[in-house]
Amino acid sequence: MSDPALPPLQIADVQRTVAGELERIGPVIDELGARFADAGHELALVGGPVRDAMLGRLQNDLDFTTSARPEVTEKLVRGWADAIWDLGRAFGTIGCRKGPWQVEITTYRSETYDPSSRKPDVDYGDNLAGDLGRRDFTVNAMAMSLPGRTFEDPFGGVVDLAARVLRTPGTPESSFSDDPLRMMRAARFAAQLGFTVAPEVVAAMTDMAERITIVSAERVRDELVKLVEAPWPRRGLTLLVETGLAAYVLPELPALALERDEHHRHKDVYQHTLTVLEQSIELEDRLDGGGPDFVSRFAALMHDVGKPKTRRFVDDGTVTFHHHDVVGAKLTRKRMQALRFSNDTIDAVAKLVELHLRFHGYGTGEWTDSAVRRYVRDAGDQLTRLHVLTRADCTTRNKRKAERLRRTYDDLEARIARLSEQEELASIRPDLDGTQIMEILDLPPGPVVGEAYRFLLELRMEEGPQPYDAARDALLTWWAARSAE
Repeated sequence: MSDPALPPLQIADVQRTVAGELERIGPVIDELGARFADAGHELALVGGPVRDAMLGRLQNDLDFTTSARPEVTEKLVRGWADAIWDLGRAFGTIGCRKGPWQVEITTYRSETYDPSSRKPDVDYGDNLAGDLGRRDFTVNAMAMSLPGRTFEDPFGGVVDLAARVLRTPGTPESSFSDDPLRMMRAARFAAQLGFTVAPEVVAAMTDMAERITIVSAERVRDELVKLVEAPWPRRGLTLLVETGLAAYVLPELPALALERDEHHRHKDVYQHTLTVLEQSIELEDRLDGGGPDFVSRFAALMHDVGKPKTRRFVDDGTVTFHHHDVVGAKLTRKRMQALRFSNDTIDAVAKLVELHLRFHGYGTGEWTDSAVRRYVRDAGDQLTRLHVLTRADCTTRNKRKAERLRRTYDDLEARIARLSEQEELASIRPDLDGTQIMEILDLPPGPVVGEAYRFLLELRMEEGPQPYDAARDALLTWWAARSAE
């Protein structure tokens, strides 16, 4: 998925797109606007929904800003909304659902960071212009006052949107001082929307990159996930690296730019990694849920992070990266723990990183059925993602070599499919269960039964399914040898 070169938007096209979107969401915004106006309060559709309406990105999440305080907002939506929640009350936000629409209504506000704080201080504002002025980018600082549907654009957001450029309403230094996470959001929006980031914004991101360290790991993680799941993550990741932000939030990525890939000397491992990420995205239709798939993408991004620590120069001038898969899995686990990912997500990504080289021992198909079974067993529930990562990890420009690797992996997948059909590989178990083991060996439950179970599992991996009598005889032979030790 190549970096986008999107043409500028035409204002007339934007206006037509907005008109169509307003017809779709009209029943919600007009009713809600009337309720607030009747109570003497201002209400405006704001931020992302206004921007996305202009881009034709239809959505059911609607954000509003209002002069009403949260307790008043809650009263005004009660009886109108199908459900109400107030988890964001501390930040001035009341959430609710109306039919298919998810609604968030936030009191006019300004928020700033104390230099030593990880959380923003929230102060209520008293007018729409002030609220828009504290937003991250001009394309998110547009609003539509309700119920009259008056378009508000004090910072030229529609012009920047048409030009597909990200600028800040005020100086970027002031914006990023207020909330350093906005630097991450610049990269995320570049990846999501295909926008260019204005030079002065890039300069401020570069100068202020270290400021990201005061933001909580959870907030950084959430932005990183959105960036990686975006249509053009390479654009956002490149911006993080070039501005120095990646050195603080994902330092393993810029470290790759220092390494040369031993198989592809025309590019460094950093560029190879970004290409693998893009190729993994192109293969997401192979996954059960399709895409975007964070685990698959992040594994592609991290698969070679062990190379800097394992680089060795050989006397003949070649470079090796022995065991970078194992080292990379450990580094991946450590980084994801620091970013507060769930254990399940960490385990999935780390497993893929650790196994990403396993296929290369397959040669031209020399693996035994036993080796194929072990490949499936070790991959476990990540087998399909491992197929994607392994295929994506071929970035050679040698078409003959690339075709050979593709055919070889086709053969491996076909063998897995055949064995799976014959042997139920996804749930490989010994031919005898624990109860049968205890009956045959006359044993009570305990560690020895576990030993016998593992012996039979290895036998199953090596020789495939066995009839009961053969499995029993093998177990008895093993037991006799163990007892004689």
